[in-house]
This record gives sequence, structure tokens and C-alpha cells, in this order.
Amino acid sequence: MKTRIFLFIGILLINYSNVISKELISNNIPVKKDNITIFTSPDLYPLTAKWVNEYKKINPALEMEVIKSEDKDIAGILKNGTGIGFITDEPSGAVNLLTAWNMVVGRDVIVPVMNAANPFRDEIYKTGVTTAGLARIFDTPEKQNWGMLLGNSKNSHELPIHIYVINDPMVISGLGNFVNTKKLKFEGIKVNNEKEMISAIQNDPNAIGFCKLVQVVNLNNQSIADNIQLVPIDRNGNGKIDYMEAIYNNFQDFSRGVWIGKYPKVLSGKIYSISKAKPKNEAELAFLNWILSDGQQILSASGYSDLVLSERQTQLDKINEPANYTNAPASSLSLILIILLILFTLLAAGFIMDKLVERRRERRLSGNKTAARIQPVFDGKTTTIPKGIYFDNTHTWAFMKKDGKVKIGIDDFLLHITGPITRIELKNTGDKIKKGDHIITLIQKGKQLNIYSPVTGTITTQNKNLLIDTTLLNNSPFTDGWIYTVEPTNWSLELQFLYMAEKYTDWLKTEYSRLKDFFSIVVRIHAPAFAMVLQDGGILRDGILAELDPEVWEDFQTKFIDISK
Repeated sequence: MKTRIFLFIGILLINYSNVISKELISNNIPVKKDNITIFTSPDLYPLTAKWVNEYKKINPALEMEVIKSEDKDIAGILKNGTGIGFITDEPSGAVNLLTAWNMVVGRDVIVPVMNAANPFRDEIYKTGVTTAGLARIFDTPEKQNWGMLLGNSKNSHELPIHIYVINDPMVISGLGNFVNTKKLKFEGIKVNNEKEMISAIQNDPNAIGFCKLVQVVNLNNQSIADNIQLVPIDRNGNGKIDYMEAIYNNFQDFSRGVWIGKYPKVLSGKIYSISKAKPKNEAELAFLNWILSDGQQILSASGYSDLVLSERQTQLDKINEPANYTNAPASSLSLILIILLILFTLLAAGFIMDKLVERRRERRLSGNKTAARIQPVFDGKTTTIPKGIYFDNTHTWAFMKKDGKVKIGIDDFLLHITGPITRIELKNTGDKIKKGDHIITLIQKGKQLNIYSPVTGTITTQNKNLLIDTTLLNNSPFTDGWIYTVEPTNWSLELQFLYMAEKYTDWLKTEYSRLKDFFSIVVRIHAPAFAMVLQDGGILRDGILAELDPEVWEDFQTKFIDISK
């Protein structure tokens, strides 16, 4: 009976889908696919114009109109639903990013920098500088020395600070907001052009400067300019640069740290593309895709910072996921009501029949209890642990096949933590790997984790099915969800460091305790977001990382996975 009901429902839904699709095509106002209207805030007009000019070079037949608009005009444009726009993340109250479709396409990052030979460099990299320290040196020009900045009065710290600030309204305004003052006191501060400031810092060990990140980056090799280093900021004011703030060693770590929220937000502005709803015009979508790929180069040339690769992919996924039609055409409403009424009636009938059959079964089978509803929790006991497989403390497994090759994969424990994986990055066949080497990147909506190898050898086969269907990892981690087969080179020795089922079960108990300890730290730092990963009583939910921010994934990588290698 149920089969017939659902078959009938399926037929109705197919017919309904066809009718609605035709009406959507025939009733919607046609969109000119060869025309794009672009509105932009005045500060972003030069950047937007460069994007348009470069894009038209490869699409000469495309008509593109750029309109410079104030915030109040942009609000009206959004209301009417015309075109796409570009704004910064500090619009007036007229533009509400919460009610408009938006995505990040670039950044405007302000950084403090110093000479690499600064006499207090080692101390600064341990303690960082604070908002209060910066405020002191700006508010007391007569006492601008390193002791005032670092919060101590040792004689050696009374060396003067030579301060340089780029004469850029955005830098001056952002710096003023950071030190909580509307107007910086510029007495004693040297404000020069970009080249002079960089040169001064490179040649002055006592210099500290404030500028845009892109102004001190060597674009050829994506590194900080010679003899210049970023000044670490102690965000939480605890007197040290802890693991939540350790992002200043190189340009790549810093850029990723900015993305995942480890850098003060007031010093890191975002550039948004916005529209009333997600663009459907093919020309607009193609333009936005280009901005997130080749168009990123224009950001650096225009004084802005481009996005890290992971963030670009996140935004690309956002604009390229299938569009959802939330409102059906008015002419189809009557058909929708009829279909919904029929479906409701059939489902109700099926529900009643199921209840009748269930009651009969309960009468025949005495002593049976109603199965308890499975709660979506993760207590460490729900992990699948097959026998005959070796496990590594990197949360991977290894199994030697009859031909001597070793099949490897990821354990069920880790996949209960990550939740559904949406994309992966694999190594190539023929690549040589060592135990503890990075072998796969798990990606969930742009957030990622690097996983390490349990064995040493050469990859002979990769599971290409995972590239097509990543759900195999979560649904069948020990069968269809394997990652590679490897020709091992040190199996007999490395086998001594792997666990079999019983020892692995005991080890997982300590891992679960370590997991709860990790989240006990996270709850203090990210309390609002953490509420969604707990059940009543403090039990961890299944897929606890799925809805958490990239910053938590980064911490999980460094503080849970990496230290287990």
C-alpha cells in the first residue's frame, strides 16, 4: 500500500515540476543576458571600473554600465532589485547587509609593521602590543617610547618610537577606531607617502608604521617586504601571543588568520558584492566568477587584499549552488493548492494504515518495546570499530591486503566530529608519502582539515569515487570510503605504533575526553556559537564542527589533530 501511495506521489510531483518549470519560464520577465548594470559606492568606484574594463577586454560584446551611488541610492536600487553592486562593510544605516544577498570579494586590511631588527622584536613576538598600549603612545606624544607601548618602564625600553602612518583616510580612520579615539593626535607622527614610509621602516630599527597590508607585500612571491615584519596584536590583552593569536610568522598564515577571524575586525574591512537576491543572470554570474578568480589580481593593484584560496572557493560555492525558487507564479497557485491537498490526503491515509499495521504487529509480538528514537549525539560509544584493521593516532586506519599493498582511510570517530564532508583534495598516484605526512584535505563549505598518513610508502591507487561522491567517507569509512592503496616501505616497523581494535577502543576513551577538553576551551572563547553543538547535560552533538566557524576548525587542526602526529 505504501509503495503505491509513494509511486503515485512521485508521478504527481514530476508532473507538477514540469508545469511549474514551464510557467517559470513563460511568466518571468526575460533578462538580457548580454547586459550588466553595476552600482558601486564612491570609494570603490576606481576598483569597480578597473574590474569592468579588464572584463570587457575578454568580453567585448558585453554591455556593462557602472553607476556611482551613495548609500541611500544603493538602498533604493536594492529595493527595486536592479543589477549587482559593490560596497564596503561600513555602509550607513541605509544599506542593510542582513536583508540583501551578499558575498565577500576582497578585503582592506590595516597592519602595524616594524623593522625586522627592532631591539625588542623577540619580546614583541611573545607579548604582542595591545590597544591600550597603542592608545598610550598616541595620547602622549611627549612619551612615545617602547616602554609606553609595551607597558613597562625598564630603562632599555625608554628608546624612542618613530611612528609612521600612511596618509590614507581609510588607514587613519581604522586606526582611530582601533585605539578608541575619533581623532588621532598627530604630534610627532611622520605621515609620508607609501614609498618613503616603507623605506623609513626598513632603515630605522625603532620605527613602527601603520599602512595597508598590500603596501608591504611582495606580490611576486606573496611575502612581506624585506627587513619588515608584522607587529603581533594581543587581542585578548592577556600579555602574551597565545595559539589563538599566533598568525604573524608569514604572509600565508596571516592571510588565513584574517579570514577565520583571528585578527581584529576593526582593522580588516570587507568588500562585498550585493544584490536584492542571488543573481540569476548568466552574464552577472560569469562576471562574479571571474572576480573571484582572475579578477583577484586587480585587488592588489588597487590597494586591496585578495582572498585566500579557501575563502575564494567558499564564495564560488555560494554563487554556483543551484538557485531555489521560493515563490511560484501566481497563475500556478490553484494547482499548487490542489496538489498539496492530494498529497496531504494520501500521506494521512498512509500514516493511518501504518498505525493499524503497527498495532497488529504489537499484538502478535508480545514483549517488544517501541524502539527508542536515535538521538543525534556523539558520546564516543557510537563509533564503528571493525576488527582486523590497524588504527593510527592521526585518526586514520590501515589494512594490508593479500597482495601486500596497504589500504588506508579515515576513522569513524573523526567523521562523527566533522559531519558531512562536501569536498576533498587528494594526492596523486605515484606520490611518495611518509608516516605523518599530509595525505588528504577534508573540506566542508570552505572550512578544512588536513589529515596525516598512518604509513610510509608510495600511493598506487586513489579512490576516485570520493571525488564524485564524498558521502562515501561519512557513510562507509571502512569500505567504500577508503582513500588510497599504498605500496608500504616500512610496514613491519610502523606496525608497532598502530592499534588493533581493543587497544584502539581504550585509546578512543582518552580521545573523547581530550575532545571535550578542547570544546571546554572553545566554549569560553566562542560561547554563542558553541550552544548549537551541545545537547542537554553537556553531551556533544554528532557532527559538532559542521556549523562552527572556520576559526574553530583552525583551532581543532592545531590543538587536536596536529599534536597527535
